[in-house]
Amino acid sequence: MRMRDTFIKPMHPEGIRFVAIFAAITIGLFFLSEILGWIGVGFTIWCYYFFRDPERVPPIGEGLIVSPADGVVSLIGAAVPPSELGMPDTPLTRVSVFMSVFNCHVNRTPIEGEITAVAYRPGKFFNASLDKASADNERNSLRIRMTNGQDLAVVQIAGLVARRIVCFVNSGDALQTGERFGLIRFGSRLDVYLPDGVDPQVRVGQTMIAGETVLADLNTPKEK
Repeated sequence: MRMRDTFIKPMHPEGIRFVAIFAAITIGLFFLSEILGWIGVGFTIWCYYFFRDPERVPPIGEGLIVSPADGVVSLIGAAVPPSELGMPDTPLTRVSVFMSVFNCHVNRTPIEGEITAVAYRPGKFFNASLDKASADNERNSLRIRMTNGQDLAVVQIAGLVARRIVCFVNSGDALQTGERFGLIRFGSRLDVYLPDGVDPQVRVGQTMIAGETVLADLNTPKEK
């Protein structure tokens, strides 16, 4: 690990055209005003930073469910998974991770398994930190069949600023824990619906690192 790598992270290809747009606008701003130009430089750097895509190292251990997103745990509670995934109409423990515009927005697979369903649904753009965002906002849902035969759902939810959900995977794809599966542009949220009988090992307000922070352990008995 070089010292430079601590500060300069690689950028995801999805961000190339956005950084190019910001840079072009910045050049134009310099013709108008040096002050405006330097402000543009700041926004261009932020845009690059937003689309950063650092390497992540998943924890070692069978049955560990990791966070699919960087951010803060905003909600934990019982909820029914999105109906378009075809899962049983039974409330499961839902853990919501809110991503601000300063978080890395590359989303990662919570656990090893096969994608058995991918379902996009258009919707509104409420603040992603609100509970109603799960039901009303634009979303893209994945159903993952884990190696033990249980299902887990992870849902990308657009937010107040986010206007584009990107998903890189399709039904039938086999993914490893921490593997990249999508991103959401400019502020949003990820919901994870844990399998029945599994308790979360995080709290509201806890900071999460995608692909590394453990959300739950399939081997830990549910508290009574």
